Amino acid sequence: MASLSTRLTTQLMNGGAALANYAWPLAGRVFRERLELDQNQSLWMCKTANYRPRPSLNKTITADLAIIGGGFTGVSTAYYASQRFPNRRIVLLEAATLANGASGRNGGMMLNWVNGFDDAPPDVTARIYQVTSAGIETLCQLIKRHALPVDFRRDGTVTIYTSAERAEAAHAHVEEQNAIGIPTRFLDATELRRQLAVEHGCGAVLDPDTGQINGAQLVRAMAPVLEVRGVEIYEGSPVVRVEEGRRCVLTTLQGKVHAEAIVLATNGYTGALGYFRDAIFPLHSHVFATAPLPAEEQRQLGWHGFAGFSDDFDRISYASMTGDGHLVFGGGSNHAYHYLFNNRTVYPGGAAAARRAQAEMERTLNRYFPRSRALPIAHRWVGTLGITFDRRPLIGVRGEHRNVYYAIGYCGHGVTLANLAGEIVADLYAGDESRWRDLQFVHGGFHRIPPEPFRWIGYQVFTRLTGKSPRLG
Repeated sequence: MASLSTRLTTQLMNGGAALANYAWPLAGRVFRERLELDQNQSLWMCKTANYRPRPSLNKTITADLAIIGGGFTGVSTAYYASQRFPNRRIVLLEAATLANGASGRNGGMMLNWVNGFDDAPPDVTARIYQVTSAGIETLCQLIKRHALPVDFRRDGTVTIYTSAERAEAAHAHVEEQNAIGIPTRFLDATELRRQLAVEHGCGAVLDPDTGQINGAQLVRAMAPVLEVRGVEIYEGSPVVRVEEGRRCVLTTLQGKVHAEAIVLATNGYTGALGYFRDAIFPLHSHVFATAPLPAEEQRQLGWHGFAGFSDDFDRISYASMTGDGHLVFGGGSNHAYHYLFNNRTVYPGGAAAARRAQAEMERTLNRYFPRSRALPIAHRWVGTLGITFDRRPLIGVRGEHRNVYYAIGYCGHGVTLANLAGEIVADLYAGDESRWRDLQFVHGGFHRIPPEPFRWIGYQVFTRLTGKSPRLG
């Protein structure tokens, strides 16, 4: 009955969204978006305390390729584009500091899969796993190749099932995945507890080559690598205007860039540039981390192995353990995610203002690990994610002159996808998309999201009636 109710609610919401989209011509002019920035207070950023930002752009320059956004996507695109075209002038513009956005504020989970393909046929499922798994491998090899000072672990993550019925269904699903070459493994309750002694765990699916990474360290450690290749990085340089043409003009607060091509690597902040306002919305995700736990304290808690876990609820919870013992936790309640009216990208007051969300998140963690009640919380933060209607990312090229490239909307899987997207965008820029042509999210369309005020109303109604939050990792 509950499933039927959810389906009916979803159908009604989809129908209402379709009708509300007719209001875009007027509402799009009335409800203007503006860029908002705040300081990243995450655990990940605290581990880059010695970082010194690059100067801002204060002049007019030219470029072959100008990248807007200094996170995973922007840095990865710069890396692969400079590798392909060492003699081209590549410029990267970051509004605040490198990794200030979602790349430095996530839960640290380095995961496979692409959201929005839950019911894909076997060949598509296998292909998506192969692509994301290769993306994780490439990322780890990149760190080793350049000897980057990045904390990461790759000893697998698990999805925990909290009922015998769902665990049994997951077991059958693993067998289907194994039949098409996907190396997931089912763990029964006893085997799960040997590695991760969570309460209410009836079984789990292990994805063996996934893990956890400090995204802020990765992005910031890549800056010198890019500069050696000739990439120019300007921080504190928000783009306030984009003029398209055979040569695009990007206007910052103090300078301009005339570029043959540009890349939108701005994810949840993209609407402020006037792009994809009907395709993506920023969602604020709350996360916290404990003080570092000694090995014995981890053992007493019940965490004996694995980089992290997520659960099987619509209000998904996820947790990971850093190599130096910080327990990172997010989700567990719709209160852990917030959409703010008119695509605002700063949560007022930061994580400290989200007391109700943080309290409910702590209760969810306590449910899985009763001993966690005594753990000291050392870091709390909130990050802005880019969410699409069908949870599929958007990667491609647009514009009259086909010189505006974009990669956005990772819907919680950005650690893997955004780094992979840089490789894809660099290939598209080179006119070589042969490796990615069969991926439906490359040059794919999107379901339109209604304008305000329908967007805010729809989000509130849907989450309250269905109890669903975006599936984040």
